[in-house]
Amino acid sequence: MITDLWDQETFVANLRAVGVRAYHDKHPFHLAMNEGRLSPESLRGWVANRFYYQRNIPIKDAAILSNCPVREVRRVWIHRILDHDGTPTRTGGLQSAQPGEVSAAEKLPLLEEGGIEAWLRLGEACGLSRDELLQNRHLLPGVCFAVDAYVNFARTQPWPIAIASSLTELFAPDLMATRLAAFEKFYSWIDPRGLDYFRRRTTQARQDSEQALAITVEYCNTPELQRDAVCALEFKCDVLWSMLDAIHHAYGSQPNL
Repeated sequence: MITDLWDQETFVANLRAVGVRAYHDKHPFHLAMNEGRLSPESLRGWVANRFYYQRNIPIKDAAILSNCPVREVRRVWIHRILDHDGTPTRTGGLQSAQPGEVSAAEKLPLLEEGGIEAWLRLGEACGLSRDELLQNRHLLPGVCFAVDAYVNFARTQPWPIAIASSLTELFAPDLMATRLAAFEKFYSWIDPRGLDYFRRRTTQARQDSEQALAITVEYCNTPELQRDAVCALEFKCDVLWSMLDAIHHAYGSQPNL
């Protein structure tokens, strides 16, 4: 029976220890990527499959919001959906159109580019079409299974535990910076404008992880919830690792890998 409540320092240390031993920056596919050993086909395969994860992030976050009864937490968390889906900058009018005017139905919102759009631009910079990505033409079953499992986890677990699973963001900024440097150094065939996602997320991930960690520490406030939070983070690391396993299996025979 679990009886001991960790103090905050111990709890945070146990969460961070998960990343040290299990974060996917240590996966062979990522090591090959960061050392410039991926072929164009392998890199495109990773971009195409990772897009399925990207497009499901706001769905995951919406599931967390739907389970969370705490208004203050929802206020903090909701920006994550807009960060990925994009932010409206203008809405169509509600009035009926006059002769010669555009109707309200035709005044579609203009969006500030979100993470999903930025990833689509990365795909285009790598030589993939938007349709290829949006229609999941290159999606591997193993990647689909892992991502769907993560979304289901967020939908069915207590909301503080689902938030704890997002704490892989604690370890993302360093990987993102390493990845950006590797792309710029080794993969010059990629249009550098397509790398904006990495530049943006280097900052966003750090801010998001600080918020998520504060929420986790505050609301995972029993011994059971603390242990479950660590297990949730381990599960998320397994999801990310499993995605790379599937991608590595499919593209690891490429000559540069």
